[in-house]
Amino acid sequence: MNILLLIILIVGIALLVTGGFVQSLNFLLWVGIVLAVVAAIVWLIRVITGSRRV
Repeated sequence: MNILLLIILIVGIALLVTGGFVQSLNFLLWVGIVLAVVAAIVWLIRVITGSRRV
């Protein structure tokens, strides 16, 4: 019975860690999307205004 309890504990910890990674990756995905949109807006403004500064 101790082996079954140990297996359930290990699976529970693995699922907890995996869930934390998924939430972190989901947050980082949204941060990446926001940064990509901001970069696209800045690029469009530079193209429209004709600014050639680097």
